[in-house]
Amino acid sequence: MHGVMLWKSEPEDRAWEIVGKEKSVRFDVKKNKVSALYTWQDNRCDPAFLATLPDPQSHLKIATGFGCATLFWMVRNKPEKLQKFNCAGTITDFAIAILCDLDKPVMSNQNAASWGYFNCKLNAWNSDILEKAEFPVQMLPEIRDSRQTAGNLVDSWHGIPKGTPIGLGYGDIQCAVLSTLENPSDAVLNISTSAQITFVAENYQPPDQPASSSIEYFPYFQNQYIAIAASLNGGNSLATFIKMLQQWTLELGFSVPQSKVWEKVLALSQEDNAISDLQTTPTCLGERHAPNASASMRNIHVGNLGLGQVFRALCRGLLENLHSMMPKKILQEAKITRIVGNGSGLSRNSVLQKEVQHLYQLPLVFTKGGDAAKGAAMAVALIDQIN
Repeated sequence: MHGVMLWKSEPEDRAWEIVGKEKSVRFDVKKNKVSALYTWQDNRCDPAFLATLPDPQSHLKIATGFGCATLFWMVRNKPEKLQKFNCAGTITDFAIAILCDLDKPVMSNQNAASWGYFNCKLNAWNSDILEKAEFPVQMLPEIRDSRQTAGNLVDSWHGIPKGTPIGLGYGDIQCAVLSTLENPSDAVLNISTSAQITFVAENYQPPDQPASSSIEYFPYFQNQYIAIAASLNGGNSLATFIKMLQQWTLELGFSVPQSKVWEKVLALSQEDNAISDLQTTPTCLGERHAPNASASMRNIHVGNLGLGQVFRALCRGLLENLHSMMPKKILQEAKITRIVGNGSGLSRNSVLQKEVQHLYQLPLVFTKGGDAAKGAAMAVALIDQIN
C-alpha cells in the first residue's frame, strides 16, 4: 500500500474523538486535523523530480505515488502544509491509530517497503539518508514486523470487547495472495484497476541497492518475500478505451450507457474474426520502471480495424506488457505449475483469460480466495499460531 495521509495528533488533542455510548464507543475524525489521502496513482513526482532525490539504501526503487516520494515533494513544494501535521501513515495505519488510540502510528514492514527508503534487512527506515535530505523523519511511523500486533482496542466497539488485540495494516497484494494461494507452486495474477503477477520467492535475500528490473520483491508473511511484476496498466487502460468510445458516440449524437459498450466489445472480441495481426502497447499510464512510456498501435491496415479486433488487440497487449515484465521463463525457474486468477478485470473477461494461457502456457484457475480482507484476517491468525 503506497498511499499516504497526514494527521495532527497530540496526547490531549487527538485527530479523532472517542464518543462514549451506552455499550460501545464511536470514533469521530476531526476534519481539520487530517489531510487528503494521496494514493499510489498520485503522479506529481515526475522523473525529473525523482532524479533529485537521494539514492535509497534499499533493494526497492523509489517511484511516484510512493509515500516517501510524495512527502519529499511536499517538503519542497508545500512545506506550509506539512507543518500542520505531525504524523504520517497509510490510511489503514490511521484507522489502527484511532482504534488503539495511539500517540504515534505503527506500520508493518510490508507497507514501509512500499513507501520507499526502507531497508528490509535492517527492518528500518533510511533515517540518516532522509535526515540529510531534510526529510521530516519524525513523522514516519514506528515499524513492526508482520508477526506483531499494533496494540489493543481502546474501548468496546460494535460488539468487539475492549482490549482486543489489533493487527497491523498489511499490504493489500500480500493479503490477496495469502487468501488465494493453495500451493507453493501457484502464481497469482490480479487484474482489476492495475495488474500484478506474483509468487512466493524461495530463500530470497534482499541486496542493499535497487536492481534494474521490472520484478520487485516485497516482504510477505513468515519472513518470506513475494516476487511481483506490478503494472500500472490493467483494467484502467481498458476502461479508458471504453470511455473514449462512449465519448465518441456522444459527440456523434448518441448516448450509449457504459455498461452496453462493455457488453458489446466483450462479445465482439470473442468472435473468431476478432483475432488479427494488430499490435498494441496499451501503457497509457507509463510504468514505474518506464515512467515516460506511452501507448501505441502498430501494423494497422484496413483489414484489422473492426471494434472486436481492436479490443482483442488491447487485451493481448495488456498481457504482453505484463509478460515482458515477468516472462514465462521466470515462472518456470520458480517451478510454478499454475496461475490462480483474481480480480474483476480478469474474471469477467474471457479474452484476457485466453491470452494468459497462451502467453504463459500454464493452466489458469479461479478459486474462492482472492479477497484482501480475508487475507488480513488470515494474517492475524498466523500471529496466534506463532505466539
